[in-house]
Amino acid sequence: MILDLFFPNRCLNCNRIIDGNLIVCTICFEQIHFTHNNYFDGNFIKQKCKLLFPVENAFALMHFSQENLSRKIIHELKYKSREKIGKTLSEWTTEQLDFNNNKPDLLVSVPLHPRKLKERGYNQLHLFTENLSGFYNIPFDHDFIKRNHYSKAQALKDKQHRIETTNPFSITKNISGKHILLIDDVFTTGNTLASIAWEILKAGDNKVSVLVMAIDE
Repeated sequence: MILDLFFPNRCLNCNRIIDGNLIVCTICFEQIHFTHNNYFDGNFIKQKCKLLFPVENAFALMHFSQENLSRKIIHELKYKSREKIGKTLSEWTTEQLDFNNNKPDLLVSVPLHPRKLKERGYNQLHLFTENLSGFYNIPFDHDFIKRNHYSKAQALKDKQHRIETTNPFSITKNISGKHILLIDDVFTTGNTLASIAWEILKAGDNKVSVLVMAIDE
């Protein structure tokens, strides 16, 4: 209570004092560009994924552009030590995403390299994934995918370098006949998700779907 008094929680967009469980005020919330995707339809992200790998279904929570609030939210989550934003984003996701009795078998988030994890102190996708796991009653596995090489953040790479990046991932467990939901923060070129998806698809008779916090259009 003393911390709340001297360091009140503020909207990360307009700086208004807000409830401690919120990240933006109700006014700024209206500025967030949600996609309102249907997980099963041929939505924009699903069409993009299909150009890269066989995908069952796909969902993006928000649109992500140069100056919008979604970018600011995810930047705070990834680079400003505001890991709890992942919980809020998971709650927004559950309000919009319905698996319609066709749930995936396993939730798998894109891993950080151990060096990057040590530098940041947390994986920005873990709390998000764990909360989705609890809500939908789907198991998660943070160790299923291994990142083999340390590299700069995608946001710091130019587009051509991202396109040319070779597969830096491997799977750590034998798995077959499963439907895996891959989770990432922002879909840009889609190469990261494609690299992981092909490893899963090559491993056995598996299916892959995709869930991202935002899609960069």
